Amino acid sequence: MSDGPITDGPVPDQTMGEGTRAVRAGLPEARKYEPTLPGPVFAAHYHLPGEPTGPYTYGRDDNPTWTLLERAIGELEAPGATGTETVTFASGMAAVSAVLLSQVGSGDVVVLPDDGYQALPLVREQLEAYGVEVRTAPTGGDAQLEVLDGAKLLWIETPSNPGLDVCDVRRLVDVAHAVGALVAVDNTLATPLGQRPLELGADFAVASGTKGLTGHGDLLLGYVVCRDAALAARVRHWRKVVGAIPGPMEAWLAHRSLATLQLRSDRQCANALALARALAGRADISGLRYPGLPEDASHKIAAGQMRRFGSVVSFTLPDRAYAERFLAELRLVDDATSFGSVRSSAERRGRWGGDAVPEGFIRFSAGAEDTHDLVADVLRALDAVAAA
Repeated sequence: MSDGPITDGPVPDQTMGEGTRAVRAGLPEARKYEPTLPGPVFAAHYHLPGEPTGPYTYGRDDNPTWTLLERAIGELEAPGATGTETVTFASGMAAVSAVLLSQVGSGDVVVLPDDGYQALPLVREQLEAYGVEVRTAPTGGDAQLEVLDGAKLLWIETPSNPGLDVCDVRRLVDVAHAVGALVAVDNTLATPLGQRPLELGADFAVASGTKGLTGHGDLLLGYVVCRDAALAARVRHWRKVVGAIPGPMEAWLAHRSLATLQLRSDRQCANALALARALAGRADISGLRYPGLPEDASHKIAAGQMRRFGSVVSFTLPDRAYAERFLAELRLVDDATSFGSVRSSAERRGRWGGDAVPEGFIRFSAGAEDTHDLVADVLRALDAVAAA
């Protein structure tokens, strides 16, 4: 760790490509004989003579490794924007909780999707325990608008997980702001290279960095990017109060992983689209969803607000046993929960309960394998089950 606070690196050129931005995001000013990306800072406390007016005072409040990562994520989620602030967390769930529980209180109304991240019902229980009224509606068809009157905060998840419905973020934001509600968008599935909620008008972009952002399935991380410094201050205070801080090693690994974000995203999205096309029309597949397919019900809206359509494809097989045999037949795909890794994974979502999906519903996360190999493995597995 060098003497003094970390200084900003070169001001990013707002015309630079996404790959260049991902490679350079958050790096400090170059210093002779020091690494381009400084190593993780392991510190519970810092030298602090006199008044505590410096940037780093105690390990639960801030850390130079977080500073660089937060700067990098902010550059990806809101390139060229001024006044935005990023706060990182120990997990995506910590980030979700921080926004909801720092912005509303007893008597307020929160609108959540009823087809979103499976942990949202847990947050709902806590909100209601604090006296917050929670209303829910599906993501598709912008149905949350129907229950928005009087709300303090609208929570959007688009594309939704695991059903991959999409809502019109600009439309929901305009209506929500007109009635005085804040808007938070869960950007986990899209990543900043697929969608930028703040550019669409949202007040918060929230995500689990565990998934596509870092992309290797080896760390837990969450983040919140805020349009307004006052909102960010409340989120950051919540992190301090509950201690939901990322470890310095996890933060450093996450920042290191950002350099390949575009490379990973391009391959994963290409694989997801190729897989969706290969599955279309198969007799054993129903309910196929991928926003990147022109025939998908959400494609038109998604194409108007997304630059990439994500790595996740969902579909339904005839029943539970069929789905489990399919997963067992796969050779290049891990049977695992979560998504966004460079290694393809798939799971039968019904095994967890909580998601309103058929027993044979599969959430498939396309990795970075060669497209031909991945598609061939999936089709081979399906053919093997069909022939049994």
